[in-house]
Amino acid sequence: MRPGYRNRQKRSVLLKFPGLVIGALAFGAAGGWTASDLLASLSSSGGSGLSCRIKGNISINTGERIFHVPGQRHYAETRISPQYGERWFCSEFEAWAAGWRKSKS
Repeated sequence: MRPGYRNRQKRSVLLKFPGLVIGALAFGAAGGWTASDLLASLSSSGGSGLSCRIKGNISINTGERIFHVPGQRHYAETRISPQYGERWFCSEFEAWAAGWRKSKS
């Protein structure tokens, strides 16, 4: 094997196709997505081994963005409807960074 060959094979898609990333960011921004939304989408669908089990829910009554973690009181009954802007997060930090708050119960 040639020196450095293996490292070139393992390059990230970000380095191989920078135009794709720029296009995705532009498309996402036009649709109201944030960089955090795009990263969450990539990590939850990319087979990276991450388990995105945090539920990002939007309150019907107030429109407030609230996330629920496994083990919290209302976690099991919380349903995620992406068509209404609800989503999954892979970490609490990711949810906070996207502007969501943790459920109080």
